[in-house]
Amino acid sequence: MRHVFSYHEKYYIYDVGSGSLHECDEATAKLLSGEPVCIGSGELSSAVSGIRALRDAGLLDAPETAVRPVKSHDIKALCLHVSHDCNLRCRYCFADEGAYHSAREVMSFETAKAAIDFLLRNSGTRQVLEVDFFGGEPLMNLGVVKETVYYAKREAAKLGKKFLFTTTTNGLLLDDETIEFFNEEMENVVLSLDGRKEVHDAVRKTVSGKGSFDAVIGKIKKFVKARGDKHYYVRGTFTANNLDFSKDVLFLADNGFDSISMEPVVTDLDDLQIKEEHLPVIEREYETLCDEYVKREREGRGFLFFHFQIDLEGGPCLAKRVSACGAGNEYFSVVPCGDIYPCHQFAGDKDFCMGNVFEGVLDETIRDKFAASSLFTREKCGDCFAKYICSGGCSANNYHFTGDINKPYEMTCAMMKKRIECAMHVLAMRKSSEN
Repeated sequence: MRHVFSYHEKYYIYDVGSGSLHECDEATAKLLSGEPVCIGSGELSSAVSGIRALRDAGLLDAPETAVRPVKSHDIKALCLHVSHDCNLRCRYCFADEGAYHSAREVMSFETAKAAIDFLLRNSGTRQVLEVDFFGGEPLMNLGVVKETVYYAKREAAKLGKKFLFTTTTNGLLLDDETIEFFNEEMENVVLSLDGRKEVHDAVRKTVSGKGSFDAVIGKIKKFVKARGDKHYYVRGTFTANNLDFSKDVLFLADNGFDSISMEPVVTDLDDLQIKEEHLPVIEREYETLCDEYVKREREGRGFLFFHFQIDLEGGPCLAKRVSACGAGNEYFSVVPCGDIYPCHQFAGDKDFCMGNVFEGVLDETIRDKFAASSLFTREKCGDCFAKYICSGGCSANNYHFTGDINKPYEMTCAMMKKRIECAMHVLAMRKSSEN
């Protein structure tokens, strides 16, 4: 399979089988797309020769992978919902403003300890394990976060294993002590900030109803400055009310944040929901962002935008990409009472409750369903050029919008395809500047 596309006045061929990207002229692009081409015989001969050379080199119309999914019952990661409460009331929050459609509560250390024990006991031969502290707002239960980190490290060392920790926070409770702890113990920290003040404050409000931008911007800046070269992301969400989200990404970059993600909202709120009619605007906005992204990189003031980062040469191995994410099989979330779910986006849905860390037994019927799911069970992905990059989309989004973890949500697909084309253009521009 091949994907031929244009970006402004540049033409590209992405060969799905070989994973190779080629820049070409308009005539070659049209020939490969089956469009009429009005060119002289010399140009036609050159285009045909170029196509033949790529085929002979195995870089065009290459056979697709015979690699099959690699599934393991060894658990590698847990998302610990240490707080089902939050000090913000974000309108678009998928987690019911932190409560997950249940009582507001925090996780005890006894539950967190049982979760760590469950992970270690079921990690098999895995040497590196992962724990993500999540909420609600995890810093509302910082004491348990700290106790859990120290306990996990001690117990892992006894088994010759190690933990990598991540925390997601809105930043409202960041202080010097917490920043120091994060920089010592967290492999990655994700900080929620939607961009411009007016955009952020419209949806990310405090319990009292005030916008939270002024309360968090300084703290997040202070954290990033202290973070040094350790991993972090400033993560924003765009909605139907800020379809000009490239301005928010650039606002974040201009404020000194050089690792940025900006995700489309997932909500059924009519005034915020991304709808099909918004797609042309969103696609143009990704191009606007892409153009500025390339420009800034060439000027030596680039930044990392998560969705423009793809590696067609040395990225995650193909077996992992066709396996899709490990939710429900190798990765689980644990809520404050100890109940286990396939991932944080299924938390609270009793149809997906898989057990409890105190009992230590998983519902194998649910687990088998997720273990069987892969790129190859997502039938709509079969003829999509992006399949080996996106791995078939998020199982939770698929389920919540289509009722089936194996049926991709087509709105997400459309945005993913555009982002990948932009990312490929970024790669091509980067290579051309190196040569």
